[in-house]
Amino acid sequence: MCIRDRNYDVSQELKKRYKKGTEFLGCDVPIMGGAMTWVSEKNLVSAISNAGGFGVIACGGMEKEDLKNEIIQTLEMTKKPFGVNLILMHPDIEELMDTCIETDIKYVVFAGGFPKKSQIEKLKKNEIKTLAFATTLTIARKLIKNGIDALIIEGNEAGGHVGPVSTNVLVQEILPFIEDVPVFVAGGIGRGEVFLNYIDLGASGCQIGTRFVCAKESIAHKNFKDVFIKSEARNAQVSIQLDERLPVIPVRGINNKASKIFIEKQKEVLDDLNKGEVSLKEAQLIIERFWSGSLKKAVIDGDIEYGSLMAGQSVSMVKDIQTAKEIIYEIIMQADIKLNKQIKSYNN
Repeated sequence: MCIRDRNYDVSQELKKRYKKGTEFLGCDVPIMGGAMTWVSEKNLVSAISNAGGFGVIACGGMEKEDLKNEIIQTLEMTKKPFGVNLILMHPDIEELMDTCIETDIKYVVFAGGFPKKSQIEKLKKNEIKTLAFATTLTIARKLIKNGIDALIIEGNEAGGHVGPVSTNVLVQEILPFIEDVPVFVAGGIGRGEVFLNYIDLGASGCQIGTRFVCAKESIAHKNFKDVFIKSEARNAQVSIQLDERLPVIPVRGINNKASKIFIEKQKEVLDDLNKGEVSLKEAQLIIERFWSGSLKKAVIDGDIEYGSLMAGQSVSMVKDIQTAKEIIYEIIMQADIKLNKQIKSYNN
């Protein structure tokens, strides 16, 4: 069931249940767009925010000026709140934070590591709300102690960089014990019934990426979108780490020739690392740049053989090209229908 060119009137009961999330994000529906490199740019980000959700720009490997231009152009396309996702291992992370401050961004999502307390404080002093990913309860508590404003817990059903634990387990491990800040759940979420489940368990909202890849407003190449529409959950596999001496973050995507090339790239970088020609940090950056370049081949150029097809397991729920508004309200409608059934069952 999908919504075409019409609004869906969300029940007051559902709005009440996710009020904490909407109040924090300043939007109508607490659905954050997952930050997907090359995909989460001005067109999709503004579409998600204009539809009532919360768009997030994927900075990825952008330089300072590129990010500045992306933010300015997004501001021209929406007056609704949106955020910027910053990768902590970026060599110019401090300059990118300055760019967010200069352009009056109100939300920053830290990804790819643990933000320093000084980084959190720097943004908060400039009235920017900060979010970060928590992979364990201990990390969640440390982030809160350091002043983080909200948490995202993402299971390994997600696309792109993933951890070792499923969303279901992370939710049980972390969600019942965090009440100080809003918590958003991510990884494998494609339908409203699951969205409602997490809200009822205490989440303030969800982050969804894969469902938005095939949004009408997404600039992803037609070939890229076609692969998503045809794929099943089992097609989205996690990359292999060859050697623990080079701890690369696993990446979930649809297997193709790029997956095999990545194995060869790891061997090449490992050899340079063993020879002392690159440091560990430099080696990890080389791997990150490989993924960014490979992803561009697929997303922008449409090379679905040699480009990276990063996708979450919820790719099996991508069946059609829809607008961002249709995707958001389809999910909310599904949640509302389930909630109404629960209420009726309880009253009976």
